[in-house]
Amino acid sequence: MPKKSKKQDTSDSDSGPDDVTPAKKSKTESKSSKPKSEEENSWSLGKNRFVKLTEFKNTWYINIREYYNSDGELKPGKKGIMLTMEQWQKFKGCMDEIDEAIKKNV
Repeated sequence: MPKKSKKQDTSDSDSGPDDVTPAKKSKTESKSSKPKSEEENSWSLGKNRFVKLTEFKNTWYINIREYYNSDGELKPGKKGIMLTMEQWQKFKGCMDEIDEAIKKNV
């Protein structure tokens, strides 16, 4: 089979999928520069795991994620899930059944 030559993309348009991760903050920003609402909308689950209420592109999400320590700053890792408000409501509706299953099996 003939090898295909790799052409460099010179297009200025972004035809790829939307990036769901907001732009990285510069390293000069300190932890104290986080908006007060971001600090208020965060709950620790222990062992660097957090539940956070976050807004992205004018939509609110529940983000349950494991964080890692990088140069003294906690950063979000790949391990986690981001739920829409609809998914969050469905999850909350299952809580009684989940608690019953835990009681039966644990």
